[in-house]
Amino acid sequence: MIEIRFISAEETYGIRKEMLRRNIDLSEKNDDDYNDTSFHLGAFIDGKLVSVATFMQNDNENFNGVQYRLRGMATLDNYQGKGLGRMLIIEAVKKLESMDVNILWCNARSGALKFYKKIGFKTIGTEFDIHLIGPHYVMYLNI
Repeated sequence: MIEIRFISAEETYGIRKEMLRRNIDLSEKNDDDYNDTSFHLGAFIDGKLVSVATFMQNDNENFNGVQYRLRGMATLDNYQGKGLGRMLIIEAVKKLESMDVNILWCNARSGALKFYKKIGFKTIGTEFDIHLIGPHYVMYLNI
C-alpha cells in the first residue's frame, strides 16, 4: 500500500544523502528545511519511507507572484518508476493551491527533465552547472 504524508526534515535526510549526495562531499541538509513555511512529504510503501520531497517558500527572479521551490526530491533506486514522485507533487500542489501559491519551481537535474516534463513542468533558460552535482535546468509549474 502506498501512503503519502507529511514528514519531518530529519526523515528526508537518509534518502537525500543516499540518492542525491552519493559520493559527493555536500550536506543533505538545506538551510531552509526548518523555516515555518517549509514542508516535507514522504511516500511510504508498506510503512517504509521510499521517496521524499521538500517544498520551501523561495523566490526566483524569473517568476512573479507567490513562489515555492521544490528541493531534495529523491526516490530509492528499487522504487523508481512507480509514480511516487508524481504522487508527491500532486499532494504538494493541493497544499500549495490552498496557500494561494502561483509557481512551484526547482533546479532540476538534466537527467530528470523527462520526469518533470511528464508531470507538467516547463523549462526556462539554459542548462547550468551546480558545482559537484552537475548540469541542471530551472523548471516550473504554474499552480
